[in-house]
Amino acid sequence: MGKMAAVVGSAATIAAEPGEDAFRKLFRFYRQSRPGTADLGGVIDFSAAHTGRGAGPSAHKVVRSQLSVSSVNEHDAHRAGLQPVSKWRAYGLEGYPGFIFIPNPFLPGYQWHWVKQCLKLYSQKPNVCNLDKHMTKEETQDLWEQSKEFLRHKEVNKRRPRSLLEKLRWVTLGYHYNWDTKKYSADHYTPFPSDLAFLSEQVATACGFQGFQAEAGILNYYHLDSTLGIHVDKSELDHSKPLLSFSFGQSAIFLLGGLKRDEAPTAMFMHSGDIMVMSGFSRLLNHAVPRVLPNPKAESLPRCLETPLPAVLPRDAVVEPCSVEDWQVCASYLKTARVNMTVRQVLATDQDFPLEPVEEKKRDITTEGFSHLDDKNSQVKRARLNPDS
Repeated sequence: MGKMAAVVGSAATIAAEPGEDAFRKLFRFYRQSRPGTADLGGVIDFSAAHTGRGAGPSAHKVVRSQLSVSSVNEHDAHRAGLQPVSKWRAYGLEGYPGFIFIPNPFLPGYQWHWVKQCLKLYSQKPNVCNLDKHMTKEETQDLWEQSKEFLRHKEVNKRRPRSLLEKLRWVTLGYHYNWDTKKYSADHYTPFPSDLAFLSEQVATACGFQGFQAEAGILNYYHLDSTLGIHVDKSELDHSKPLLSFSFGQSAIFLLGGLKRDEAPTAMFMHSGDIMVMSGFSRLLNHAVPRVLPNPKAESLPRCLETPLPAVLPRDAVVEPCSVEDWQVCASYLKTARVNMTVRQVLATDQDFPLEPVEEKKRDITTEGFSHLDDKNSQVKRARLNPDS
């Protein structure tokens, strides 16, 4: 796997620190990389793969992935805000079986709904977030209402205190992930959002995973100084099911490595609307996000987010209208941020959680949760940042 790393130019020659593994070496390089220079020359850009241009020197490793076009009808795709599957482009990487990358398959404007849901709806109680450790449920009851005035005037006074939404680092849905025990449990569950479950089902089915059930979600909220530490997602009890990852907002660099951290990772861009599906062998590989990339135009939105959500939606769409007022708040937030939704099926069909001894009963993550998402302002020690590592 080490030979597959997308490493060129200065990235190949940087010196390793004492005791530093190959993954950490590349993580550190991209964390300190300079956009617009040769530093990012080895990063694969799947959005340019179909043109043969701009995919980077490792483009020969990029292969087309086959989708199950007939398994998702156009109407169901439209209900979730997706283009017909026949129009999607899907790619894989040689040496990474089970990895599928789908560059933005969303219909124009429909990303607005998912961004709004992440900021306005999914952040609400009874869902769990990183702020619960330091605040009461009453204080975090409605982060949107408490924050929208701050965000609406964000550009007027950049030195103002950050709103609660801007302090949000993660939210868990469905079976709530326990950052301390690195486990899910039957007794800590809230209803999984039906719209996100439907979207996930369509994407999983198109990738050949019939009967996928969205049971747990982790939303990560990144700012320009945020990183996601090196980790493996292995807490789900059924590893045969895929992990789905949806990105919105500013672009980022994603590193996909091997089973061991001494294997150098492959770097790729994640742009707004991009979807990654990890299953099989790739389901248990080390991965990380070392860098969120500022927009070259400075505090502006990706072009795909400039198109508004259509005024007329399918009658049975899971997507809801987004008001101008709501989108102004979302747009203000995303000018310097990105949001990532990962969706998992925790249990196999007809599977139950194993019984645990009473003395090992899990602690309540609403008071003891920790995030694996880091930024320069985080007070959480780095030793606690990487789930499942």
